[in-house]
Amino acid sequence: MLRRSRSRYPRSEKLFAAASRILPGGVDSPVRAFKAVGATPLFVSRGRGAIIEDADGHKYIDFVMSWGPLIHGHAPKGLVKALAAAAARGTSFGAPTELETRLAQRVATLMPSMERVRFVNSGTEALMSAARVARAFTARDKIVKFEGCYHGHADAFLVKAGSGAMTLGVPTSPGVAASAAQDTLVARYNDLDSVERLLAANPREVGAIFVEPIAGNMGVVPPRDGFLEGLRRICTRDGILLVFDEVISGFRAAAGGAQQVFGIKPDLTCLGKIIGGGLPVGAYGGRADIMALVAPSGPVYQAGTLSGNPLAMTAGLWSLENLSPRLYRHLAKLGARLAGGLADAARVHGVPLQVNAFGSVVTPFFTSEPVRDYESAAAADTEAYAAFFRGMLERGVYPPPSQFEGWFLSGAHTERDIEKTLKAARDTFKTSR
Repeated sequence: MLRRSRSRYPRSEKLFAAASRILPGGVDSPVRAFKAVGATPLFVSRGRGAIIEDADGHKYIDFVMSWGPLIHGHAPKGLVKALAAAAARGTSFGAPTELETRLAQRVATLMPSMERVRFVNSGTEALMSAARVARAFTARDKIVKFEGCYHGHADAFLVKAGSGAMTLGVPTSPGVAASAAQDTLVARYNDLDSVERLLAANPREVGAIFVEPIAGNMGVVPPRDGFLEGLRRICTRDGILLVFDEVISGFRAAAGGAQQVFGIKPDLTCLGKIIGGGLPVGAYGGRADIMALVAPSGPVYQAGTLSGNPLAMTAGLWSLENLSPRLYRHLAKLGARLAGGLADAARVHGVPLQVNAFGSVVTPFFTSEPVRDYESAAAADTEAYAAFFRGMLERGVYPPPSQFEGWFLSGAHTERDIEKTLKAARDTFKTSR
């Protein structure tokens, strides 16, 4: 008689069962449900440096890093100390503090295009607020976005969206009114001709073009040479605002974001993730004449009780003040080793794999064709990625539970962590042949 094998994750399974009785799908953000990888989600109990530990006591090298903001790793001592001191003074006041001004000044110094900054509580809030300001400034209702680029879950952006929507196969969402989505035009990423066609069909109706300068929500897809420059030229020519969604690339691509790397000055920029150091935060900002429309300076209303709260501002200040050339060199070195090592391991074992990378963010796509846009990303073999994910998890590595997300490195990762990860990948590829 065969004995029934025991689960490796009994505590996580028990916690997920309890969560499923009170939370929709048992989670508070869809990708966490592990549906795309055919597994039960792990419940994390703690993290330190580059390592997390689940509720069953298993430890993993973490490449999710809270989906990007933890560029310094989990619970760095300096950040924990700064947060404790800030919390002792009060967690929220609903009133101005000096911390807001200091962080805004720091952001504007690193990204000079952001002449005025407004803090909010999430990337979604930043993007939907930027859309409102852009429409008010241009007096045009239509916006352009790109297939596979995710700009949060505001109604206007849930059209051909990436990230969780792409992972779950729901690129548009029930509950989004047709009237809310009808002014959103969708172009093809890395394809300027597709943008020109939309503008020709909607003359002087488009107020803003929203783009991830380095796409990160259909997996990592860098821009083609000339793509961002072309968008800047088109927007300037037609009186359209160019809005960079740097929620992922901001302060990861470089201290000044993707706009520094490519030398492009957007009219508005949206940020999140890192400027909260792991706490909920977002920001939007740009040219002073555009941002002057935001209340109370102007008539475009936007408010938030917890916007600019002292804990998030403290975490953001600590995180940005500890960026350094040395950190970026370290991240670039590890990123190159991880990307090259994954590609080599797949090649040796005959696994079709394309690895896209930009600095400290990497995505291995299970496909034999280069990935340059939404269509080529969507062609990746998600079942192969799911099997790879489960194999890596069993070997102590925690990659994103979705083919269409980036792997994030941090300053806490070491060369030894990368070598362990690559050994796990080689072993996983070998057993899956």
